[in-house]
Amino acid sequence: MGMGSDMYRQQILDHYKNPRNHGELADATYTHVGENPSCGDTIKVDVKLEDDGETIERVAFTGDGCAISQAAASMLTQRLPGTAISELLEMDTDDVTEMLGVDISPMRIKCAVLARQVAQDGYRIFSDDLDVDKTVTEEDF
Repeated sequence: MGMGSDMYRQQILDHYKNPRNHGELADATYTHVGENPSCGDTIKVDVKLEDDGETIERVAFTGDGCAISQAAASMLTQRLPGTAISELLEMDTDDVTEMLGVDISPMRIKCAVLARQVAQDGYRIFSDDLDVDKTVTEEDF
């Protein structure tokens, strides 16, 4: 492990201990919840879109879980404002692991991608492209 890995590990711990944008948005355009049953992580994501309906204005989250899931949610809430909803929908597992900056073991990938998947599914539900009550990270990512 190099110093770069240690820096990213510290960043993950910082986001876990001091999450950014933790809370709820009273004026959210959409809200969605999800869970990772293999680890016990739960996340609720609130997204507020700008008036154009295509640009993310604000994102907040609440939840409970491991350091990876909560840090990834915190980092995602910082990354998404100002981006197009299409960019969110195009985000994949590699984008999340790159954002985290460390190698994620196969057992922890579901933890890392939970917030992204909840935000994506929430939009798909909002736009009537998906009909689920909550996201569950059962599939392979």
